[in-house]
Amino acid sequence: MKIACAVTVSLVALTGCGTQSENKKADSPAAVAADPVTFSFYFSGSQNVKDLWDTLIPMFKKDNPEIDVQAVYLPSGTGAQPTYDRILAAKKAGKGSGSIDLYEDGINVVTQGGKDDVWETLSTDAIKNLANVEGKTMQDVNQMAIPYRSSAVVLAYNSEKVANPPKTLDELLEWIRSNPGKFAYNDPSTGGAGSSFVTTVLYNGLPEEAIHNSDPSIMSEWDKGFTVLKDLGNYVYGKGIYPKKNQGTLDLLQNGEVDMIPAWSDMALQQLNEKLLPESVKLQQITPGFNGGPTYLMVNKLSEKKEAVYQFLNFVLSPEAQEVIVNKMNGFPGIELSHMSQDVQNKFSGVADGFRAFNLGDLGNEINKRWQSEVAAQ
Repeated sequence: MKIACAVTVSLVALTGCGTQSENKKADSPAAVAADPVTFSFYFSGSQNVKDLWDTLIPMFKKDNPEIDVQAVYLPSGTGAQPTYDRILAAKKAGKGSGSIDLYEDGINVVTQGGKDDVWETLSTDAIKNLANVEGKTMQDVNQMAIPYRSSAVVLAYNSEKVANPPKTLDELLEWIRSNPGKFAYNDPSTGGAGSSFVTTVLYNGLPEEAIHNSDPSIMSEWDKGFTVLKDLGNYVYGKGIYPKKNQGTLDLLQNGEVDMIPAWSDMALQQLNEKLLPESVKLQQITPGFNGGPTYLMVNKLSEKKEAVYQFLNFVLSPEAQEVIVNKMNGFPGIELSHMSQDVQNKFSGVADGFRAFNLGDLGNEINKRWQSEVAAQ
């Protein structure tokens, strides 16, 4: 019995030692894989924007397995403003970032967020490849946003039906009146192509600097433009039918229901390349040009995941990622052309000329409200 007890005690001791050793091994940094850092990225746009991020995010993840990008897609016209409102509400309530670390949108939201102090100031200290972006572009947004890609609104038209497309806004307005039902633009609150057309009409004849004026006093200068837009309601598609989203008017052009629309250059080029639009569709800029410019990425100032976000943004501004943007979006790169391959430099040499960058601050929302009440509701 003594021998049996001694053996039992020895076995217990050995088992205890073995368990303790295994526990130490399991607790070691080499054995315990740290959970990846996850940050949320909210973005809006048409399907081509979603397709882009569905390509870029896995590329980033492959080389950065320690970071997860939780992407939340907001289709055009379905949630951009509520998302910004959520960021601002969380800040005011002292609830941090509202679980939104990185956000994509246009210049109006950059400006609005600057006033509300919700965007982080960015620098090359944290994002090395930010040095690849033109300095003037960053100065225009006070270092609060990254212009990761750019495009322009142009006229897209059926060349089999339109031999001599309009070259100026006045010629376009006359063409619309002379060809009733053959022109369409989308509800401006649901997509940038329609918004660009409306804004270009409102600012026609105003001083060039007006397109950078966010002072509400300029709203009184819109009266003439809204009179034009109301009158055009009798000549546009369906005598006042305004499709939803940028894709809505592209569908009408594809089906031959209209012969001319304002469209984003990147969307139209992509769909031409994919044979979704007929070869007869051609693109042309007018004078004065429709608006265009960058789409921006903004970092929530109250995000607790900034280091991971900065690592992701550094990748987005790399020539490798920018090449994907050019190929998939047919958009202009966000970084200076000198940092891109020679093929890309040749492709975009002079292409970006002609369009104008509007910066109206919060006035874009006022335009949409007045358009809904005075144009869409008539």
